Amino acid sequence: MGTTYSKPEPFNEKVALSKGHTSKTNNTVEDDGSTRPPPYPARERARLLSLTDVEDWNNTLLSDPKNRLAISGFAGQSWEPLLANRKALRYDQHIFNLAIPEEGTPITNQRSSGRCWLFASTNVFRVPLMKAYQLREFELSQAYLFYWDKIEKANYFFEQIIATADEDLSSRLVQKLLQDPVTDGGQWDMVANLVHKYGLVPHTLYPDAFHAQNSSRMNWLLTAKLREQALALRKLAARRDDHSAYLMAISKDKFLKEIHSLVTLLLGPPPSPDKEFVWQFYDANGTAREVRQTPVEFGKQAFQSQIRTLSRSPAASPGRYFSLVNDPRNEYNRLLTVDKLNNVLEGQPLTYANVEMSILKKAVIAMLKAGHPVFFGCDVGKSSNSALGVMDADIADLTLGFNISLGMNKAERIASGESAMTHAMVITAVHIENDQPVRWRVENSWGEAAGDKGWFVMTDKWMDEYTFQAVVDSNFVSADVRAILNQVPYVLPRWDPMGVLA
Repeated sequence: MGTTYSKPEPFNEKVALSKGHTSKTNNTVEDDGSTRPPPYPARERARLLSLTDVEDWNNTLLSDPKNRLAISGFAGQSWEPLLANRKALRYDQHIFNLAIPEEGTPITNQRSSGRCWLFASTNVFRVPLMKAYQLREFELSQAYLFYWDKIEKANYFFEQIIATADEDLSSRLVQKLLQDPVTDGGQWDMVANLVHKYGLVPHTLYPDAFHAQNSSRMNWLLTAKLREQALALRKLAARRDDHSAYLMAISKDKFLKEIHSLVTLLLGPPPSPDKEFVWQFYDANGTAREVRQTPVEFGKQAFQSQIRTLSRSPAASPGRYFSLVNDPRNEYNRLLTVDKLNNVLEGQPLTYANVEMSILKKAVIAMLKAGHPVFFGCDVGKSSNSALGVMDADIADLTLGFNISLGMNKAERIASGESAMTHAMVITAVHIENDQPVRWRVENSWGEAAGDKGWFVMTDKWMDEYTFQAVVDSNFVSADVRAILNQVPYVLPRWDPMGVLA
């Protein structure tokens, strides 16, 4: 089994004294109970901010010309370009000696929305479809999945509100449920649930409406209404009589219909999942073609595709995909889940196989060698530059500008809320030297203006520190890793950092 991360115990003065630590007195405690003066000057902790101390600190800080130069530089621009580590950036080249043959184009753009997980997953799904239909460029409709996800999340939210009706409204769990019931974010298992139930459609058949690209006002309206409806359901649940159960049933139907109405008015009615669409297009040879399928049938084609992208390479099927994660706070080789976190109520639960980083990277490389893109989740905002398209743990020299360094490890950053899985993208290549990965090629969904025409480079050190998840086919991992999927998952609370949705 892997290692575990132990949280520090809360301070207990009696325990501390028994271990030889000092109390608030000026004496230390010997093992025999006697006391002696401490080997250092005793000092009470300053509880208030002293203006005299601040003046002394200012004088000391400004006595160094380097600090005065930093203040001048920071006055006119962000500190990030000033402290950029030029030596590190020279090695962050977009050169990779192992890449999948077809990455999928065009570069997509989620705009002002939190739909990265839908863009990353559809960028994976489109690759075998492009091969099947001989397409030079192709994009699946992210808005189609977005539409159904909003309504499914609303239904899931209502059921969790009813299930927690006995808990106080101020409880941590209920407040977490109320915090963001129809967030734009999601996870791999959640998109799999949507595709299994509703399928997929080409982008041309259901393009983005304004509120798909700019989702904040829509989310505010939906959230305000859902909270109002949640309070009504809790009141009905508190009555505990036969009539209240009847009223709850019809109320929930009414509320869900209202949410459906809002989503449809804002995003537009989508193609029906079980009705045939007509998709007309030119293939790479310039031949006009037509496809007639239902979205569910089209989705199955993407999920069950066995197309080999490299000769003699194993096929991959999204139907066998699962999430490997690296969370050093928790036991390795252990299946994890998060309480009351999903979208489709009857869908597969959200699960993570927690493994060491070396195992996760080995699986990603195996997928790339076979020609398959890899969905992954990370904390993209840390040590990255979106203009340059660089994710490098050494991208900034903080010591040069601020006389400090950041010392938390990955487990401590997760536990303290400093880091979480906030963004999903796609890995399409890796550069390997001496049998070890050095840097990775990343397909983002921020349009061509970001990075190198939409492409990012991620150093291997950054991957170790800020990547949490990779979604791989079970055929590309060892039998021991596959066996993790047969475990009864350890349930993390809804507010755990692993419950943050990319």
